[in-house]
Amino acid sequence: MARAKITDEVGGAAVRVALAEGADRNTTATAVRYLLQLLAERAPGNTVEVRVPPFGAVQCIPGPRHTRGTPPNVIEMDAATWLALASGNLAWADALASGSVHASGQRATLDGLVPLRF
Repeated sequence: MARAKITDEVGGAAVRVALAEGADRNTTATAVRYLLQLLAERAPGNTVEVRVPPFGAVQCIPGPRHTRGTPPNVIEMDAATWLALASGNLAWADALASGSVHASGQRATLDGLVPLRF
């Protein structure tokens, strides 16, 4: 069963609160899931899995579809890093260089896809 889509009004408000660093866990979860939703809409596909544990994950980016087991292209980070990347407060190259993002696989990149507009 698919999750309900987070509206722009609810998601945008959650992102603004989360970026102000005063967000509770539920608000942070909503912000993370909303931004993952925007990423999946911006780059639909099933080639790369972007994970932000424990809040959510999406498959995105066009190309070969992954259906079972561990995906060959995975990007994983914590919520604070995802919020910074998606909002433009952290560049993809800087996130990789700092080790705050773990990316494995030939197609595991968000270069050119972040920041997102919300």
